[in-house]
Parts: sequence; structure tokens; C-alpha cells
Amino acid sequence: MRQKSPRIEVRLRIRFGRESAIGPGKIALLEQIAASGSLARAAVELDMSYRRAWGLLQELARDFGRPVAVTVKGGSTGGGAALTPFARRVIAAYRSAEASATEAASSAFASVVRRARSARRPAPRRR
Repeated sequence: MRQKSPRIEVRLRIRFGRESAIGPGKIALLEQIAASGSLARAAVELDMSYRRAWGLLQELARDFGRPVAVTVKGGSTGGGAALTPFARRVIAAYRSAEASATEAASSAFASVVRRARSARRPAPRRR
């Protein structure tokens, strides 16, 4: 029986200089804001504080030199958040790089992982 190819998972973090970076957490936040229309709901879904989520948005805006979301304060009409077109481009660029990295890692490690799996043999039974 032929073994399945190993599933490779890549967690990509892209650094821009010494202090700027984007990775799975910030991308997940942006995607959750897009899905929920709310920074508060996005924070809850990602199990982070509102303060942390707000701070990540501020970091992204600082790092890229432009806003990634437009927010409206809550109140009787409720608040909300929407991504800027730039933020949608950031998500697309990140997901594209992530897919390329995953494909490259899968190709590079496939034979190594297959060999390691085939070398594993069940431990002999003790009587």
C-alpha cells in the first residue's frame, strides 16, 4: 500500500526591517474583521482582548504607513469596522506568499519525511 504524501504546514512570518512584521495572527485579525464587520467581534472570535486587537491594527498602520481598517465607535447604533482596500491587498499578498512557501516546503521535505516514515518500524512485542 502506498503511503500518502506528508501534509506540510508552514507558519509564515514576514519581517520588514527590525521592528515590523506580519504573520498569521495579524492576518487572522484582518480576515476576521472582514468576516464580522467588527473589531470587538473579531477579537472575541480570536480569543484576544479588544485592546490587543486595536494595538495590532495600530501596528499594521504604523508599519505600512497607512490605515488597514476604518472603525466607527459604538453607541446606540453600534460600532463597526471595515478593511481598507490596502488591507485586502496585504491579505492577498500574504496568502500568496504562504501558498508558495507551503508548496516549496512540501516539495523540499516530501522525500525526507517519506524516508523517515518508512524507516519507522513497529517496536517488537515483548512476551
